[in-house]
Amino acid sequence: MGNLKIFSSFIKAEHTLFSLPIIFSGAFLAESGFPDTKVLLLIVLAGVGARTAAMAVNRILDRKIDKKNPRTKDRELPSGKINLNTSILIALSGTILYLVSAYLICDLVFILSPIPLIVFIIYPLLKRVTPFCHFGVGLALGLAPLGGFLAVTCSLNSIVPGLLVGLFAFFWVSGFDIIYATLDEKFDNEKGIFSMVSVYGRTIALKISAVCHIMAFIMLLLLYFMVFKTVFSFAILIVIAFFLYLEHKKSSDVDLAFFKINILIGSLVFVFILTGIYF
Repeated sequence: MGNLKIFSSFIKAEHTLFSLPIIFSGAFLAESGFPDTKVLLLIVLAGVGARTAAMAVNRILDRKIDKKNPRTKDRELPSGKINLNTSILIALSGTILYLVSAYLICDLVFILSPIPLIVFIIYPLLKRVTPFCHFGVGLALGLAPLGGFLAVTCSLNSIVPGLLVGLFAFFWVSGFDIIYATLDEKFDNEKGIFSMVSVYGRTIALKISAVCHIMAFIMLLLLYFMVFKTVFSFAILIVIAFFLYLEHKKSSDVDLAFFKINILIGSLVFVFILTGIYF
């Protein structure tokens, strides 16, 4: 039980609550309803595998930085609760699960499957060279709903709705990652780690985050006018706008803004898709 808890903490299993509703949003949108059960199960397995691989690679590449940071020095890898070999094994296991699931979905998904893996390797390195590193995180999760969409259609035709959900996720995640970076403002400045906060200051960084979330809302608004146009989905859209606003209003409380509100927003986007389809 203890090892399971350490493993779960290492890959931040609870963060799957961010990604699965967004992946489902792409899949249900592509099907205009409930996807084939087998495909949906493979989507879940691919999502879990990709999420596991991404987090493990992130922890491996950041282990030396994490060891110096008072906020992260007790994480599993820098503290020695998990060794490097085990971390690599976890990353490989997640990658294999992801690739096998992609192969079983369809040829197109398997052919495109290396793209997220490349992003998973590149985005943790960006904080060493550019304050735009947050957009690497956004890209990693922005590919999730697009993957869910393609898993159902197995075609690049009529991909625009899937792209809009992907762009929503890109801007949404990039924006909240900037808020998360405020926790390390002092450390990043001292150690020369790049972030919007350390390079441009907290005030400007939060304004950039706000612009990202405005763009995220615009993507959903475009999707609404392109596909749904129902009263119920519009009502959910307004609720999403409120929580995006609240995330910035409460940005000083990162635990509330980053974790609780974001989990709610991810779920509401899925509800927005469902109401657009069924009501």
